[in-house]
Amino acid sequence: MNIGQAAEATGLSTKSIRYYESQGLLQAQRQANGYRHYDRACIRRLTLLSRARSVGFSLQECAELLALFDDQKRHSKDVKRAVQHKIAQLDKQLDNLTRMRNTLEELAHRCTGDEKPQCAILSDLSESERPMTFTLLEDSHE
Repeated sequence: MNIGQAAEATGLSTKSIRYYESQGLLQAQRQANGYRHYDRACIRRLTLLSRARSVGFSLQECAELLALFDDQKRHSKDVKRAVQHKIAQLDKQLDNLTRMRNTLEELAHRCTGDEKPQCAILSDLSESERPMTFTLLEDSHE
């Protein structure tokens, strides 16, 4: 199938498919006319990529999953370990997000929200003496 059909079959955009190819995560066959051809194996890899990304796996983690997918001598415990590691990461993120939300609720509660210029929110956020109850999330560029 061509790239448009592969995109439709996997729920990915053609741009994403080209990107995954440029990252070495799959390699489509080239037809005589130069067009990409995606066989069943490519569609399975693209489906794995699409679904793994949708549950939070990074590109590097997807590459590791694809390596396990390709390894017919893999141990399922290795795949399970990767998923358990991702669960632990998500649990940490959820905990951090909950703490961030609680801090924001506390800040909002302390603010009078009136016409005066004094603002408890800005005061708290600008005071280095006041500890924050969460750790900053790192920016993700994926």
